[in-house]
Amino acid sequence: MTERWYRLSVEIHRKYGGKISIIPKVPIKSLEDFSIYYTPGIAEVSRQIYKDPESSFELTSRWNLIGVITDGTRVLGLGNIGPEAAYPVMEGKALLFKYLGGVDAIPLPIRVNTIDEFVSVTKALEPALGGVNLEDIESPKCFHLLERLRRELKIPVWHDDQQGTATATLAGLINALKVVGKKTQNVTIALVGAGASNIYTANILMKYGVKPGNIIMVDSKGILHPERDDIDKMMIENPWKFKYAIETNAERRRGGIREAMKGVDVVIAASRPGPGIIKREWVTEMNKDAVVFALANPVPEIWPWEAKEGGARIVATGRSDFPNQINNSLVFPAVFRGALDVRAYAITDEMLIAAAEEVAKFAEERGISEDYIIPKMTEWEVYAREAAAVAAAASMQKVARVPKSYREEVELARGIIEKNIKIVDLLMREKILE
Repeated sequence: MTERWYRLSVEIHRKYGGKISIIPKVPIKSLEDFSIYYTPGIAEVSRQIYKDPESSFELTSRWNLIGVITDGTRVLGLGNIGPEAAYPVMEGKALLFKYLGGVDAIPLPIRVNTIDEFVSVTKALEPALGGVNLEDIESPKCFHLLERLRRELKIPVWHDDQQGTATATLAGLINALKVVGKKTQNVTIALVGAGASNIYTANILMKYGVKPGNIIMVDSKGILHPERDDIDKMMIENPWKFKYAIETNAERRRGGIREAMKGVDVVIAASRPGPGIIKREWVTEMNKDAVVFALANPVPEIWPWEAKEGGARIVATGRSDFPNQINNSLVFPAVFRGALDVRAYAITDEMLIAAAEEVAKFAEERGISEDYIIPKMTEWEVYAREAAAVAAAASMQKVARVPKSYREEVELARGIIEKNIKIVDLLMREKILE
């Protein structure tokens, strides 16, 4: 089946020459319109922005424009394939931003070799952008970049492999624990994989109330703990992983994935494609009413039916053809919608938790079950509500240039998102898109 999707994707991309384009957002009825949109009228717009650069958010498309920036060093499961090969993935991201969040996004694969070069290029682009989405960057470089750019830019900077996955995971976990009747502060969690996704997931889980000692994280060399042979090297080369080697695993467990999973309530795997990374018998050794998130793509670490046979009550994957898809696409369009609408300076962890709680609440209102713990991407109403939660949290934290209440933003976001969906529907009906 996967080979069929590969073949169709190449055919479609060749047919359309990519997935996105730029179209005007203003009416053009006569030549006089160009005197307004361009010269001579445009000179006064430039003069006003020169006096007040912040007005560029009001007088240009910057307010709704983000760059999807990558160096192509860790693209999907393909690894370091370079910026040109990363372009179709960034373009796909831009498509989802527009359709699901009404956000204009530009694919920007860049050819850089160092962290300093990446930072320099991104900072140079700041006057053109309302936000930055970092994408498909190798670890631990991605951690350095997120920290530096969040500190040095005055627009929201986001790394989807870290923050997007963590937010979607938390949203699904909130409802999974409700279904199985367990409390966040009491559960034990094994994180299989210690890359960008799970390291940020550990951060969000702890901020949400999971006890650090109740988290057991395992990488390719085994369970993280302070006495590991490579702990000094880890401290220098990957201080983010080092932090969790020190703070988590109160039992000081040793071993690999099996030992990390034994007797825990939840497994969140974001490691490498399976199947067979997690064994059915290891699920059997988890606590009763176990929750298994196997998020590797295109093949999860364990097939859902195998996890169920092992005793898991709830299973989630990253795939749309199985129940409970934990997908970043539920998060990033709405988070940026909310952040852009209040012209946020940053995207904070509190904004992410607000987003996760709103996504979970949306699904709960529709009736959560073992096969429905998180909304589907087709339930587009969730994006407006999520954007509103993000905007309200940004306003409360005073990182918004233009604060908005939940009620104000939900109406604004709903209108923007619905308009973009209608535009695509109209273009399809008119056979302009076919």
